[in-house]
Amino acid sequence: MKSPIRAITAVAALSVLAVGCGGSDEPAKTADGRTVLKIALWNYASTPEFKALIDGFEAENPDIDVQPVDILADDYSEKVTTMLAGGDSTDVLTMKEPTDYARYATRGQLQSLGSEAGKLDKAKYSGLDAFDVDGDYFGLPYRQDFWVLFYNKELLKKNAADLSDLTWPEYAALAKGLTKGSGDSKVYGTYHHTWRSVVQATAAAQTGGDLLGGDYSFFKDQYTTALDLQKSGAAMPFSTSKSQQIEYNSMLTTGKAAMVPMGTWWAARLLQEKAEGKNDVDWGMAPMPQPAAGGKTVTFGSPTALAVNKKARNSEAARKFVVWASGPKGAAVIAKIGVVPAYSDDTVMKDYFGAAGMPDDALSKRAMNPDTVKLEMPISGKSSDIDQILTEQHELIMSGEKSVSEGTQEMASRVKSEVE
Repeated sequence: MKSPIRAITAVAALSVLAVGCGGSDEPAKTADGRTVLKIALWNYASTPEFKALIDGFEAENPDIDVQPVDILADDYSEKVTTMLAGGDSTDVLTMKEPTDYARYATRGQLQSLGSEAGKLDKAKYSGLDAFDVDGDYFGLPYRQDFWVLFYNKELLKKNAADLSDLTWPEYAALAKGLTKGSGDSKVYGTYHHTWRSVVQATAAAQTGGDLLGGDYSFFKDQYTTALDLQKSGAAMPFSTSKSQQIEYNSMLTTGKAAMVPMGTWWAARLLQEKAEGKNDVDWGMAPMPQPAAGGKTVTFGSPTALAVNKKARNSEAARKFVVWASGPKGAAVIAKIGVVPAYSDDTVMKDYFGAAGMPDDALSKRAMNPDTVKLEMPISGKSSDIDQILTEQHELIMSGEKSVSEGTQEMASRVKSEVE
């Protein structure tokens, strides 16, 4: 019988695990003799894929009790970094960002999964190459997200056809035309979340720019578009979104924004909330706007992986979970709740669009089949440090404290002096 305590809070987890990491090397066991497998993850209650994977794995492995170590999403990277530095023994670590993975792998904090990766049918796995570190693998992707344009069908009922092949100038014009009202009743044509990737990763993917290269002039057009949307009132000001900690989910589900560029992971949450009666929004997906018409659809994204802690107490069970979750069985489980798996075949995509409430119109299916998905942030030993610099300057540009030219020049200067 499953333990009634389904998740350990971050604070409790850190204190308990800190004590445990110096103790016995014997695998942890439950009172009834099952192997305890701890997995670090974030926002367990609102991230349905985690429960789906854990329940599915336990159903096939009743001798293993998977216990989530639940950490707030905003604190996740920092907490896991601290845990690993302190010798924590949590068995499985979810790699929220490729930049975190690069840091942990190059520091020798993860177990090699090269033998497991060598057995995979690589033609069916998206994002696997991102976890290649000098010919070895320290994580296996179970999810492959990329960015699309979510939209409220009710607010775009007269304009939905216009979403098929949008260029960024057309997207900006449409957002301005959809903006209505003022004050608390205002509906924005679009909402851009505060993450730097909304501007920077889009620009890098669609122009071929190098986020690690030190020359960030290729950001200019994308920043010009984002700032113009703010100035026109068609998008919520960055400073407002940041200071009020606006949640992008609420902007679409409450009808405050007609369009929201966001990663495909969002679909699972929208489906879950609708099933629970928390929202009734009729939504769809369209391809991300492009710099020019008539070309290929290029977007960006990140695979999400599972890794085994170098100091895991239950390495054998941990490796078994990672292989299962990243393979066909794990893919089938999460596809049915609207999460895009890293492993894919015709059956998996049929399951995905067959999920209750999933839009299966032609535009949504096209959005899910871009021509190219570029990695959101290249994996390198420099990625984490550069990411921090780009984030800091992004906030200064979007809040109006620096011009685009000043901000991009400062990015280049700092990367050269602080990282290279």
